[in-house]
Amino acid sequence: MNIKKSKIAIVGCGLVGSSTAFSLVTQGVCDEVIMIDINKERALGEVMDLRDTIKYLDRNVKIRQGGYEECNDVDIIVITAGPPPKAGQNRLDTLDLSAGIAKSIVEPVMKSGFQGIFVVVSNPVDMMSYLVYKLSGLPKNQVIGTGTSVDTARLQNFLADLVQVDPRSIYAYSMGEHGDSQMVPWSTVTIAGKSVQDVIQDNPDLVGDVDLDEIVLRTAKEGWEIYNRKGTTYYGIATACVGIIKAILHDENKIMPVSTLLEGEYGEYGIYAGVPCILNRTGVSDILEIHMLEEERQKFKNSADVIRKYTEKIEPYSK
Repeated sequence: MNIKKSKIAIVGCGLVGSSTAFSLVTQGVCDEVIMIDINKERALGEVMDLRDTIKYLDRNVKIRQGGYEECNDVDIIVITAGPPPKAGQNRLDTLDLSAGIAKSIVEPVMKSGFQGIFVVVSNPVDMMSYLVYKLSGLPKNQVIGTGTSVDTARLQNFLADLVQVDPRSIYAYSMGEHGDSQMVPWSTVTIAGKSVQDVIQDNPDLVGDVDLDEIVLRTAKEGWEIYNRKGTTYYGIATACVGIIKAILHDENKIMPVSTLLEGEYGEYGIYAGVPCILNRTGVSDILEIHMLEEERQKFKNSADVIRKYTEKIEPYSK
């Protein structure tokens, strides 16, 4: 009898990569986690530290240091490696450096015989996801970016504070670029089946004056609010990444906003963008094309145009 073990490899052992590993291990998501980094001593240190958690957890997840040559039988590879933006920069300013790093990772991974699923976290994530897709030659459903998953969590938190409910009771998506141009289709946002506009209108004493555009702006800028206080963000994005991994490994058919290749959905072609998708063991099994108002579709198009502009800049790296 051959019982297959689930393996996750994390490339990049900085704060996001190590937080992703910690979340995988403490939640007992898989059988084995392999840590890969150009700084082998850093990777080994993370492995040694993570192993000390097993005694007090519900599951003995094997954690070890590894290399690209061991990725042939890995189920999911998480790419977190990349340069953090410096003061005054945004995610798009790291494009060239990030593209070079992504290429240096994907080529040896594919040489190993890898046929699993990539989950890309490295910023700018929509463009990096597209690049990994092009370099890997894998079907589009097997290359997924974390996209607007963490932005959606931030959006739901803001709305939850506004109406004083559990954020998990709010159904809302941030879509488009994981960046300043992201948008929210407010006409589709509901709280317990009730539209957010009706909730605001029916509870003036609770919510007061609400500027929905301001909430979108806050959502887009929240990562920088965290960055300015602690130097980077990692818990939120790492946990969002693990949510994607769980949906895949456990074949959940869960709907999450992730970055995937659009081929006509929402009127867009040839770019990766954050949209609601069904995730299961095949990766992205389907894209949900939700109905938006015309002004919302235009905002999504504007965001897609930003993504396209920068995606075109990295085409030379895809060859």
